[in-house]
Amino acid sequence: MEKLALSKILNIEHPIIIAPMFLVSNEDMILAGTENGVAGAIPALNYRSTELLREGLRRMKAKTKGPIGINLIVNASNIYMEEQLKICVEEGVDFFITSLGSPKKVIDASKEKGIKVFCDVTDIAYAKKVEDLGADAVIAVNNQAGGHAGKIDPKKLIKSIKEAISIPVISAGGVGTKKEMDELIAAGADGFSIGSIFIASTEAGVSEEYKQACVEYGAKDIVMTSKLSGTPCTVINTPYVKEIGTEQSKLERFLNRNKRLKKWVKAMTFYRGMKSLEKAAFSATYKSVWCAGPSIEHVKSVRPVKEIIENLVK
Repeated sequence: MEKLALSKILNIEHPIIIAPMFLVSNEDMILAGTENGVAGAIPALNYRSTELLREGLRRMKAKTKGPIGINLIVNASNIYMEEQLKICVEEGVDFFITSLGSPKKVIDASKEKGIKVFCDVTDIAYAKKVEDLGADAVIAVNNQAGGHAGKIDPKKLIKSIKEAISIPVISAGGVGTKKEMDELIAAGADGFSIGSIFIASTEAGVSEEYKQACVEYGAKDIVMTSKLSGTPCTVINTPYVKEIGTEQSKLERFLNRNKRLKKWVKAMTFYRGMKSLEKAAFSATYKSVWCAGPSIEHVKSVRPVKEIIENLVK
């Protein structure tokens, strides 16, 4: 695995990125990752302000020489994107992961600083676009990913994208064991972005109820909902999720189709959904909604990041 492209690009022992997870990823997880031979990324939006983002980057860089990544939402829902980008470039992050929009501004700002840019993609067409823009690698988000999942089977997605582009393809989704990693390496994966199995880590700052939900529920309990962010997102199918359903209301669907209003409706839906997730991540009530992917099937207990990584690579 040390010969895979991601290991070489980021100079890490194992070709793994601890995937950026909204509200879940934190500095302790990233530092534990770099201490154990992998990289990690935090969503910029996990910091409540851009100045707190700057302070966080400085803290991490003072404690590790390992690669530190930041995930940027690059569509209109993230009104702080340009300021986040500016701060990350100034502070010298090692890599970006871009999601939900065009990565052009991020790639352009990163090139002269030598910062790597990996772009989330879900199909061949978008993979080609970001390669043309100058991305260093793509993150192939498949239908087994947690959060905003793709629509295509992991092996099929990797093989099809590998045939279409020349930059590395990092696989995201459906990996919780060494066996699953080996199967996707055989399909052509150049590295992995792995998230859900790290929710139930001792370093994660989320509630114990969220962590235990990842232990107690499995792959069959993951459902897709459009009620949180307006974009389909995977959550654990708790009794409350079953009660409220996973589809937007007729009014919400109508507003999302209105040319004049849909931009603002999407932003409002995203904001409301993220606030709901924030409340659920750090405190538990009957109405808690927890994001996770099918790989929680392999989560049997809450463990340190070090043990989770060891289980993946040995």
